[in-house]
Amino acid sequence: MGLGTFFGNTLIPSSLNASSLLLSLTDRGKLLPPDQNGICLPAGFTSRIVARSGQKISNYIWHAAPDGGAIFPTSDDGWIYVSNSELNDGAGGVGALRFNAQAEITDAYSILSQTSRNCAGGHTPWQTWLSCEEIERGRVWECDPWGQKVAQVRNALGVFKHEAVAVDIHKKQLYLTEDEPDGCLYRYTAYSLNTLGHPELNDGVLESAEVIDHTTGKVRWHRLPDPAATNVATRKQVKDATSFKGGEGIWYQQGMVYFATKGDNRIWAYNVQESRLTIMYDAASYRSPILTGVDNITGNVAGELLVAEDGGDMQIVVLSHNKIVPLLQVMGHDQSEIAGPAFSPDGSRLYFSSQRGTTGRMEDGVTFEITGPF
Repeated sequence: MGLGTFFGNTLIPSSLNASSLLLSLTDRGKLLPPDQNGICLPAGFTSRIVARSGQKISNYIWHAAPDGGAIFPTSDDGWIYVSNSELNDGAGGVGALRFNAQAEITDAYSILSQTSRNCAGGHTPWQTWLSCEEIERGRVWECDPWGQKVAQVRNALGVFKHEAVAVDIHKKQLYLTEDEPDGCLYRYTAYSLNTLGHPELNDGVLESAEVIDHTTGKVRWHRLPDPAATNVATRKQVKDATSFKGGEGIWYQQGMVYFATKGDNRIWAYNVQESRLTIMYDAASYRSPILTGVDNITGNVAGELLVAEDGGDMQIVVLSHNKIVPLLQVMGHDQSEIAGPAFSPDGSRLYFSSQRGTTGRMEDGVTFEITGPF
């Protein structure tokens, strides 16, 4: 089949028709009691466990503390799911699961090792995975999902407590979140494009955002004098930069950059064309909010956001234009977090991990696949 085109960071297969793009996940109905894997799903959906931390798959031991992830289509109509490992002290990295067209696992391997607290990251339109280190002097590593090329550190993307990255496929700019109580929102613009038309990630300008009216409104971007943070932390280099309370997941879709902040349970929306920031969701506006513990974000072809909870009710929650509805809930994993939501190329399967499983231990992560009428 043809691979199709990109919508946000999601690949839309050429086989999807226009009506498929209009379906809303908020109309799938209430969650049923937990299935055999402890997952509450709407009618018509099923779950399976595809990997557990410590499990040997091919010649790879599936990593502990699975976190951010993404899907990459392969030429044989299969796909690769990459998953970060959020272990400390050089024990982190990224692992990959390869699936064939029948969704059978055919291989597993490492694409990055000896890094620390690989938390979230971002999928690029040129089919690489940007893995972010969530440590004080963390960096971004560009990884090959096929495992054929050695991962490369991208110092031009800054040295700070990285959380996630999203790529604006039209303006060819990158947006980055910072997991600090007073973190910044960053934007990277390359000086040049490579021969394939992709931004060079080793040579460009890193900026931090200033919301001129303090909370929402027009955004002004300020160039950082020292992205390497040689003497001063990046978030403190621009005095007018706006602080955000713990940047988490980020996602680009249809000219908008959406990102989460855990300190105030908000989802923000930045209009790239208008350079304007608004609040899409604020848990404080609800007496009994459905969504708390906002973390990783992904999107579907209907233009909806799926937000994974770190704690909260251990749900993946769908945000549409006028509805907030849980898509699934993981039961018995109260000391864990949901991480790495990503759709298969045809949109029929959703992958994610419970980072610490039922025990709350990093060594007991579980990676799931959900199949159904997405």
